[in-house]
Amino acid sequence: MEKTAGKPIRCRAAVCRVPGEALVMEEIEVAPPKAYEVRIKILCTSLCHSDVTFWKMPSSPISIFPRIFGHEAVGVVESVGENVTEVKEGETVVPVFLANCEYCRDCKSKKSNICTSFPFSSAPGMPRDGPGTSRFTGSNGETLHNFFGVSSFTEYTVVDIAYVVKISPEIPIDKACLLSCGVSTGVGAAWKVADVEAGSTVAIFGLGAVGLAVAEGARIRGASKIIGVDLNPEKFETGKKFGVTDFINPKDCGEKPVSEVIKEMTDGGADYCFECVGLASVMNDAFTSCRDGWGKTIVLGAEMHGAPLSINTYELLRGKSIEGSLFGGIKAKTDIPLLAQSYLNKELHLDEFITHEINFEEINTAFDLLSQGKSLRCIIWMNK
Repeated sequence: MEKTAGKPIRCRAAVCRVPGEALVMEEIEVAPPKAYEVRIKILCTSLCHSDVTFWKMPSSPISIFPRIFGHEAVGVVESVGENVTEVKEGETVVPVFLANCEYCRDCKSKKSNICTSFPFSSAPGMPRDGPGTSRFTGSNGETLHNFFGVSSFTEYTVVDIAYVVKISPEIPIDKACLLSCGVSTGVGAAWKVADVEAGSTVAIFGLGAVGLAVAEGARIRGASKIIGVDLNPEKFETGKKFGVTDFINPKDCGEKPVSEVIKEMTDGGADYCFECVGLASVMNDAFTSCRDGWGKTIVLGAEMHGAPLSINTYELLRGKSIEGSLFGGIKAKTDIPLLAQSYLNKELHLDEFITHEINFEEINTAFDLLSQGKSLRCIIWMNK
């Protein structure tokens, strides 16, 4: 690492040049980190639904190509720029998509995890340099745009220190990777946003990786009933591994709305409902399914079609509430190390989320598996 510090690095990256088309393995150049930046050697990465969403998205101000996707990963620090003191060369780190500067009003508050120094943006660019800036250059000299401030589908990446979390080297690399996004989002939503308590009832709409992580968080908190709602009947057996006690397939409900089924199962409505799909109609179903008086609905899925959410105000007046959350309320630098320790203490289950493992050269297989609903998390090893 000392030989490469301060110099450009040439390495392999899986580049997306055309929306929806297979990623292309190319040799690229990764610039040295500037002030407050960290250059990371990626050890392994995984594919999240957000990657697939933007991969399919036509060109727009927030969807610019060519681009290097990937934001759930783990690696080691190769070198650091000026003013970086919290991590050093050789340390294990996970990059995250949501900044945690630790000094702005929101980062200091227990009420929010939305950093105001570096607000979340899906547009490409380095946080301190502005839109369109990048540390990646293609073989022909063109700019390769980054993704969510991370871009982990490359052997080396450059990430602002506000998006970098040092993690215990004791946790296995592939399990650490999961804490970079999806699992932390779901568990965090159950623990920090909803604050699920022992004996409570929970309904989860969408049993992908995030929804199952919600179930895992609710299981650890001692929820008495965890209802999974999904159109894929195979998800029930999978869900049982993470604490799902009951399963509803809306296709099997006939004329009866899902909300009525849940109310019958929970004596009036679930205490906590989680929407993990990203559809306004499902958000409404979740809200309708929660209990009058104190029922709380947490929205974790971004509406995939941009549709507005319309809810019955009389239900709000009856004491229900609805809340959205990015990253499950997780403050990356303090909460992710706690989740890692929970795994090491054999409390948090992570192994079951990994359904496939492939080499970097096979990265397009991960897109196929996730798009076909065959995987939860596919670990992509850079060099194994």
